[in-house]
Amino acid sequence: MEHFSKISIEEISKHDMLMIIKALEYTGDQTKISSFNELKDSIVKELSSLCNLSEEQFINYLQQD
Repeated sequence: MEHFSKISIEEISKHDMLMIIKALEYTGDQTKISSFNELKDSIVKELSSLCNLSEEQFINYLQQD
């Protein structure tokens, strides 16, 4: 098995990325484990920065058809 330290998300659809973000948020809220919300926030922050959008604009973009 090949070892790697980073994973590319180039092939993840907008819908799938939104589902991942929502799942992290839901799990964090339901379990009260802050790591889930911190990971969600980190992903949203990084991806919105790459798109030159605010975090809210990025989430809205993912929610568009």
